[in-house]
Amino acid sequence: MWADQWDNSGTAVVRSGGGGTASNSYTAKYKEKFGHGLDKTKAVAFSGFKKLKTGSAVGFRWVKDKYNKTTNKY
Repeated sequence: MWADQWDNSGTAVVRSGGGGTASNSYTAKYKEKFGHGLDKTKAVAFSGFKKLKTGSAVGFRWVKDKYNKTTNKY
C-alpha cells in the first residue's frame, strides 16, 4: 500500500471500490428518504428560529420599556 502511493516508477495502480447497479437503486432510495428528512428538519428549524426571533424581540422590548420607565422619573 505505502509502496503503491510513493512508487516513482511511473506506473499507476488504481483500485476501485466495486459496486454495481444494485447499489445505485438502494442509494437513490435512501437519498430520497434522506431528502424528506431534511425537509422536515428545515421546517422545524425554521419554526424554532421564528419563535426565537419573536421571543427575543419581546424580551428586548420589555428591557427597553423597563429602562425607559426608570430613567423618565423626573
